[in-house]
Amino acid sequence: MDKKTQTALFEYLLRLGDDHLVLGHRLSEWCGHAPILEEDLALANISLDLIGQAEALLQLAGEVEGENRSEDDLAYFRDEYEFRNLHMVEQPRGDFAQTIARQFLFDAMAWHLYDQLQTSTYQPLAAIATKVFKETTYHLRHSRAWIHRLGDGTAESHERLQNAINEYWTFTGELFFTNEVDQILMEQGIAPDLKQIQDKWRTMTTAELEKGTLVVPEDGYMASGARLGRHSEHLGHMLAEMQILARSHPGATW
Repeated sequence: MDKKTQTALFEYLLRLGDDHLVLGHRLSEWCGHAPILEEDLALANISLDLIGQAEALLQLAGEVEGENRSEDDLAYFRDEYEFRNLHMVEQPRGDFAQTIARQFLFDAMAWHLYDQLQTSTYQPLAAIATKVFKETTYHLRHSRAWIHRLGDGTAESHERLQNAINEYWTFTGELFFTNEVDQILMEQGIAPDLKQIQDKWRTMTTAELEKGTLVVPEDGYMASGARLGRHSEHLGHMLAEMQILARSHPGATW
């Protein structure tokens, strides 16, 4: 692998790993606070899946980088501007409707992405994608069911979910951000074309939102910059909480 490809692949793996790590942490904030016990367990399990996926992706990123940084180093000893996760996943937990809206919009993208990554020419990534795809299929089934249930439920549940979809729609453009990193990897068959995935994502989200009697928002302002390290204030606060133990006791083991 030449240096140009190595650098691009490292950046790409950080994007994937950081998305899962940050979203997993946000979902973990529901533990003990979900509206029903069954959902408390479901969200905790999805959170664990996402963090496990982040561990695998960041471990691979460290190996590709070749600087002897482990997945723990990448998770706990990078600063805010070094993270490459989406704006969508770093937003505060919000209410249950906001969590479901975000999860569904993310799951629908991830399902298509990891489906295609299973055929990546970079075999270590393809192997991870095969496992992630199976877990994401469950995640999508879960969030999609709640889209239907809340959207076609009571007047209040419908209103709350529609407002949440409207709010999170402004983050969806960034799901399909591409630059030279993607181009380098696409040319070698390592990463798929996000523009093609965007079309499939829109078809799926439109169909499922309509099943939930929800209105698909019109495209307008879209958040941007997070893939380049420009984040909202929410990520810094979250990282301060997530990283404090590791940074307070570097090198500690238990």
